[in-house]
Amino acid sequence: MSREISLTTPIDLNNTETLTQLRYGDRVLITGVIYTARDAAHKKMIETLEKGEQLPFDSKGSVIYYVGPTPPPPGMVSGSAGPTTSSRMDAYTPQLLDLGVKGVIGKGYRSEAVRQSLIANQAVYFAATGGAGVLLSKRIKESKVVAWPELGAEAVRRMVVENFPVTVAIDTNGDDIYIKGPEAWKMAMAEKGNG
Repeated sequence: MSREISLTTPIDLNNTETLTQLRYGDRVLITGVIYTARDAAHKKMIETLEKGEQLPFDSKGSVIYYVGPTPPPPGMVSGSAGPTTSSRMDAYTPQLLDLGVKGVIGKGYRSEAVRQSLIANQAVYFAATGGAGVLLSKRIKESKVVAWPELGAEAVRRMVVENFPVTVAIDTNGDDIYIKGPEAWKMAMAEKGNG
């Protein structure tokens, strides 16, 4: 049974208990700072690290949202801000988790290498609802480009969010909703005689 939990970001590295108590399927409302990055920004981040330079934000305890928001309409902080398919970032994610990133937000399956890295780093993969970009944008209270503005929608942004709704897709134990969810559904259908 899933729970609804509030989570403040960045994650306090001296008190990660809230993060480690999350379980796949839990509904989480994130309030605080998150950073945005998609494919091009991830490539730039890794290139930056390979040059021995620092990332454009403090990775320790941070949460990265895989999103390229559209321009904001009048009176809004952000345009539509729906999640990008997470597997596109799989090649880069373990290195960022090793640097202290504690959460990533996207949609869809992750590789086994990412799942193992989430376990090793006691980090969480959150899923945001695809197709709900306009609704999600209403939870964004501030948005500012902090790196690589030439990337346009893919630039790294610092966002302040309030009660940003996500679901725990892979928890710190490595339990994966994309595997366990269908298994639970099949068992429920079998119990009802529909399996």
